[in-house]
Amino acid sequence: MANPKRRHSTSRQNKRRANWKLEPVNISVCPQCKSPKLPHDVCLKCGFYNNVSVISIKEKKPEEQKGQ
Repeated sequence: MANPKRRHSTSRQNKRRANWKLEPVNISVCPQCKSPKLPHDVCLKCGFYNNVSVISIKEKKPEEQKGQ
C-alpha cells in the first residue's frame, strides 16, 4: 500500500477542513400549543407528541407572598 512521502502542511489540512461548520438547530412548532419545540420530540409545554398526550404537565401555581 502506498504511503505519503512527505506530510501534508497544516495550511493544506486547514483548507480541507474549512467547510466543517456547525448547522443551526431546526425548530418546529407544536400543533397543539403553537410553542417552539425540537422536531421528533415531546413538547415541553403541553406534553403532546404526534397528536397524542404522552406526558402530563403540571401547571405552576403562582407563589403566595410569604409573611403576609
